Amino acid sequence: FREPRRGGNSDFLSSGPQVQWLLDNYETAEGVSLPRSTLYCHYLLHCQEQKLEPVNAASFGKLIRSVFMGLRTRRLGTRGNSKYHYYGLRIKASSSLVRLMEDQQHLAMRQQPFSQKQRLKPVQKVEGITNGMSSGSGQQQQQQSSGLSDISTQVQQYQQFLDASRALPEFPDVDLQGRALPEGIEQEHLKSFQLLYREHCEAILDVMVNLQFPLVETLWKTFWRFSESQAGDSTTLAVHDESEKRLPKSCLVLLCKYDPVLRWSRDCDNTLYQGLVEMLIPDVLRPIPSALTQAIRNFAKSLESWLTNAMMNIPEEMVRVKVTSASAFAQTLRRYTSLNHLAQAARAVLQNTAQINQMLSDLNRVDFANVQEQASWVCRCEDRVVQRLEQDFKLTLQQQNSLEQWAAWLEGVVSQVLKPYQSSSAFPKAAKLFLLKWSFYSSMVIRDLTLRSAASFGSFHLIRLLYDEYMYYLIEHRVAQAKGETPIAVMGEVQTHTQATNQNLTNQLKNKNIKTTLNL
Repeated sequence: FREPRRGGNSDFLSSGPQVQWLLDNYETAEGVSLPRSTLYCHYLLHCQEQKLEPVNAASFGKLIRSVFMGLRTRRLGTRGNSKYHYYGLRIKASSSLVRLMEDQQHLAMRQQPFSQKQRLKPVQKVEGITNGMSSGSGQQQQQQSSGLSDISTQVQQYQQFLDASRALPEFPDVDLQGRALPEGIEQEHLKSFQLLYREHCEAILDVMVNLQFPLVETLWKTFWRFSESQAGDSTTLAVHDESEKRLPKSCLVLLCKYDPVLRWSRDCDNTLYQGLVEMLIPDVLRPIPSALTQAIRNFAKSLESWLTNAMMNIPEEMVRVKVTSASAFAQTLRRYTSLNHLAQAARAVLQNTAQINQMLSDLNRVDFANVQEQASWVCRCEDRVVQRLEQDFKLTLQQQNSLEQWAAWLEGVVSQVLKPYQSSSAFPKAAKLFLLKWSFYSSMVIRDLTLRSAASFGSFHLIRLLYDEYMYYLIEHRVAQAKGETPIAVMGEVQTHTQATNQNLTNQLKNKNIKTTLNL
């Protein structure tokens, strides 16, 4: 893929296969444009298919300009949804990518406003879902040009469950808070870092919307200039040559220890990850194919190890910030996919008339006065509020409402209980306290059903699990809204607090052991 460096970066850029691939698939033309991130996504997929090591986005951009001389770059799109395009470049009519782009446009016209951005679907060997993340019952398909339409149709089948219209919001500038830049860092270095980080996040969004989960690890390794050795060999340096020109690795390392950059990176990651969650799971109650669910869960399981491996030569301060956000992202994906799975199981129960009648019969035997008496000692809930919730629950169950109607009822409960705390600094604490009370009270009802050997206990247990999870989901979003943050950021704060608490406990135990040893 790349010959050893002899005459500098120009030898690398002029070497064969990648240039030929560009010439085979793209051509210059007047009055047309192609998103820069889309071209890079094409390139990453090509490297994955051919088992080649990709260069970073900056080096690839220089390669394109060396092949298509005089190419211009423009930022196109509405404010908040704009992205960089290569102006005067298009896919060749003879390229196999044309059919895939046509399929993507067809999907976008059916599902999205015409003005929203469209992304390419991957060219991959598909078995149930891309990248072998999950296997289906269909026969394995080999990647051949004649089979591209079948593959694109399969990928489109999964992409229709995503919200591919989401664009990455604009990132704010780094707030220095009056602090001086680190020694050896100029304002240009800071601007370069911001621009490179933005391009990196856009590339992640593009590969994710194409369900190319393993490419996220590749992008992380590329951005953080991953190398197996501390110093890095000549091959690694050649791959990162263009990034080195825009921001030397030494400057990158210094910025990774600078508090304003750490805070900015955390905020950008929270914004990116929240957008990815909403893109992958736009509606937690809507049915999702099991293959897609499993692929998302496998991706979430791999996230932290991919990131820590890619950042092995990066300062610990930045690694902690990045891993905390990524961990909150992974946890959110696991929770939302679990919530979705519970929702589909509960949907079958709520649509079964015989089960609903049995649940009503068993529920009417519950001693709610005793439940309230025990719960009030812990929760101190108003009798009036509890009685109204009990009556509303029975009525909603009796009407055999749909899952979506139950969700609307739960949202109404949250709004009603938390209404006195709106626009108050006490809102987050009140919301979390309500979540605890809800969980305790529902556990008391389940306890009563268990002691009475209720025939519908299994159905109630499933419904209780779903409603507790959905309540957590609602409270999480209400607290985030009240604090002016993303739910991912709120979960990240919880993890940071947990890590700090654990560290304090560890330090206390160490100090205690040291004192014990000294006394001995």
